[in-house]
Amino acid sequence: MALHISVRFATGNFAASLSYEYVISNYQNFTYALLLEMILILVSVHGFNGLRGILLDYRSGFKYEKAVNWGCFISVLALVTYGTITIVLANQIKLGF
Repeated sequence: MALHISVRFATGNFAASLSYEYVISNYQNFTYALLLEMILILVSVHGFNGLRGILLDYRSGFKYEKAVNWGCFISVLALVTYGTITIVLANQIKLGF
């Protein structure tokens, strides 16, 4: 995350970095897209593992634990899949510059 944030501020005008063309051009940079994919995976796993821990502290039982584990696992897969599709589709957009 620190690398992502430092790149955003080091490139100059932060407000300009939020424009559509700039964001798409970042997705089309393979190294940056790989960095975003790694951040997506790590943050998703970290967040849902924390949620899993909270839910398992709330209640116990074999069936409940199994449901929480599978629910968090499927949620991580769905979120990572959705994010990956976004990155892949953004790589297929043709820009006019």
